[in-house]
Amino acid sequence: MPFIAGFDRIGKQDVAQVGGKAAGLGELTRAGLPVPPGFVLTTDAYRDFVDRAGIGPALLEFAALGADSAPGSDVALAPDVAPDRFEEASARIRDLFASHAVPGPTATALAAACAELGDDVPVAVRSSATAEDLPGASFAGQQETYLNVRGVDAVVVAVRNCWASLWTARAMAYRARQGIDPAEVALAVVVQRMVDATAAGVMFTANPGAGRRDEILISAAWGLGESVVGGSVTTDDVVVDRVRGEVGSRRTAEKAVMTVATEAGTAEREVPSELRGRPVLDDAAAVELARLGERIEARAGAPQDVEWARADGAFYVVQARPITSLPEPVGEQPTDWSVPNPKDLYFRASIVEQLPDPLTPLFADLVDAAVTRSLGTLFREFFGSERLREGELGLPTVNGYAYYRYTRAALLRFTLLSPPAMGRLLSGGGQGGGGRWRLHAHPKYERVVEEWTARDVAELSEDTLLAGVRELVDAGAEYYTSVQAIIPLAATAEICFTAYYDTLVRRPGDPPATTFVLGFDSEPIRAEKSLYELARWAREHDPSLGGEQWPARFGEHLRRYGHTVYNLDIVNAVPADDPRPLLATVSMYLRGEGTDPYVRQAGLAARRESATVAVRARLDPVRRAGFDRLLRWAQTVGPLREDALADVGLAWPRIRQLAAELGRRLTEAGTIDRPDDVYWLHPDEIIGRVPVPAGAVGERQARWRGQRLATPPQVLPRNTVLERFGSMMPAVMDEQTGPVIKGTGASGGRVTGPARVLGGPAEFGRMRPGDVLVTGITTPAWTSLFAMASAVVTDIGGPLSHSSIVAREYGIPAVLGTNVATRRIADGAQILVDGDAGTVTLLDGTSGEATSPSDGSAETPVRSRAWRRAALGATLGLGAAVGLSALRRHRAARSHLPLGGEEG
Repeated sequence: MPFIAGFDRIGKQDVAQVGGKAAGLGELTRAGLPVPPGFVLTTDAYRDFVDRAGIGPALLEFAALGADSAPGSDVALAPDVAPDRFEEASARIRDLFASHAVPGPTATALAAACAELGDDVPVAVRSSATAEDLPGASFAGQQETYLNVRGVDAVVVAVRNCWASLWTARAMAYRARQGIDPAEVALAVVVQRMVDATAAGVMFTANPGAGRRDEILISAAWGLGESVVGGSVTTDDVVVDRVRGEVGSRRTAEKAVMTVATEAGTAEREVPSELRGRPVLDDAAAVELARLGERIEARAGAPQDVEWARADGAFYVVQARPITSLPEPVGEQPTDWSVPNPKDLYFRASIVEQLPDPLTPLFADLVDAAVTRSLGTLFREFFGSERLREGELGLPTVNGYAYYRYTRAALLRFTLLSPPAMGRLLSGGGQGGGGRWRLHAHPKYERVVEEWTARDVAELSEDTLLAGVRELVDAGAEYYTSVQAIIPLAATAEICFTAYYDTLVRRPGDPPATTFVLGFDSEPIRAEKSLYELARWAREHDPSLGGEQWPARFGEHLRRYGHTVYNLDIVNAVPADDPRPLLATVSMYLRGEGTDPYVRQAGLAARRESATVAVRARLDPVRRAGFDRLLRWAQTVGPLREDALADVGLAWPRIRQLAAELGRRLTEAGTIDRPDDVYWLHPDEIIGRVPVPAGAVGERQARWRGQRLATPPQVLPRNTVLERFGSMMPAVMDEQTGPVIKGTGASGGRVTGPARVLGGPAEFGRMRPGDVLVTGITTPAWTSLFAMASAVVTDIGGPLSHSSIVAREYGIPAVLGTNVATRRIADGAQILVDGDAGTVTLLDGTSGEATSPSDGSAETPVRSRAWRRAALGATLGLGAAVGLSALRRHRAARSHLPLGGEEG
């Protein structure tokens, strides 16, 4: 290809020579779209200049100097590379370019091409990078643009400056973050006739805010479009509904300044007063422009980011490129929380810790039936068949969120008529602490999983595959229901010990009650130790994790712990099929970061034993006997909860394998586009009993994303007397405003640090030592992050949730159940976490006073009241029936055992 080519001679096949911008303009020109005429200097022209000037080695040397100042040995792996690290290198490179003239053959060809555009015609000179707008990256604005350039000499200078802008500090830093080799980049330059625009702007052929493909978003301003692209002017924003072909909404701005052409280039001027509040585009013009955008998108085959200009009533396209960061479509956020049967009661009880998000259609259908069956079986066992009738409980969804549902009659019978049954339930079924879980539920669950694991998925029919998914979800639900008996048991044990200790034993200066129940092993702690051991082995034998022994060693860890769930909905991967979060933790330990779990646990155990000896030595025999008995109870049943919950997902790897096979077959049959779409179908659709509506998967996913923006009420129906029980649920009931966010103080201490807001395991790699972990909930699968966290803040959770238990083991503050933390706290913002008061203070970006976790020796009355109140809510694990009964008994008992001045 020659050094210079007109737009009508190039296309997407020429990206390597002309760059993404020029290739796009070539495609649009050849399609007959209104593109101002122009041409491109190819990358060969750039390389010819560099070769003739002899500056190639110097460019790479200077670029390496900037890279060497970045943290880490490999710039591509340093996400915090900043442009200022490259400033000196960039300045030296600019001097290199300025000291050499454009070669004669290139300058001559450039003069001829400019003459074809017209004598003294103003042009725009823009960069067109070969690495521009790759998937997942956007190079918009990385290099220079020169507007209203007149005359060949000025064009030659602008071209050379564009070439030099390939090496701006910002461009080099961005390429470093993207892992692009400096030796591989080159730059083409677009020269295009300027449009004497009265209006200009940007058009997105899909709404980038909501990800909606049925809407076109247009930003418009008076004058030239460069100010719109640069963000220096306030624009009108118009949304055009593509289906109806009309303006759906608009916002007309008060436009103070505009960019205009001048003799020296461009300048900002005040907008004439009569135009300031006037819409730049009326409805007809906006729809006309949107139709042009649809033609551009159809030609490109993907949603486009289009720069446009308008002159003499006609629209022109000056640039078009793919939208590289278009979010998935998002449905409407629900506001109506009406329930199917207003006479029933709906609770977001302890299951919320495992199901924090809206459910996918497949799992919603399966888990409702499974939980209904398992709860029915358990309640009949403990309460008798006369206590439960058909249809009196379930796990339906409201706006996608799972709720325990009970009829009022069932609740009344459970809470008032069966104290002996409640006693049996809280004692673990009469088999000692957690006996029913350990002796019956876990072995049965294992057998079902082993039976389905032994079967070859390739030989199973679709009906059998779905039957396997259903049976394994049933088994998991039955196991989970059995585990729920341990939650009120653990809550009661710790409440009773804490009350006894605070009232009859504790003296000023004594450690808090939690000191006596820390430092024990549980399944999440054992999993953390396993990762630590892997890192210790790798540090000595295989730091790159690439040797022959590593897969077997890591595979053994996955065999033991790979079923731990981040979220019970089967759409979510478990470590067994996506181990990247675990590998990130191993890498953290390899870097020498995080906390040695053995050292931490030994310290807790030593403090526990020392405090126990000191307390027992001063107690009289009667109080010592009560202290011993209650402490032994709390220490025995406390770790059981984490052990039991860690195995809830035992069937999940196999469930996902069966579902993946179903998804593969449905994809091959053309029923769905991707195997993972199977989770968005209903069971009858999977086996072909009911056809899948066209577009159903996309619509359901968009609806789910909208639902995920909502905060589900803890109790439904709304505005009833039962909402007072929301204070005992695992999240506060009300929306919170102001700089202080309230929750439940579940682990003491005060820390100021940067918030790291994480939505799930895919984001674990963003966590850095010292960050405050802010998330919706944590499950045992999140334990590895606690080694890095300085504090923990959650939307959902109580004092006996996983977040609380593990935070106390790590000695870091925890504020749980805020309801709003992930929406109110910005990622990276400085926050103050006070685990004693149960508050999180937003510091508005200031550093605040640096503080450290306390040893928890000062437990304020505020924390004590909130802790006990939330602990009662933790007993709602089997649904409201168990919780309300425990609440009734506890309130009655309080008249006989004072709790240190606790209110209400």
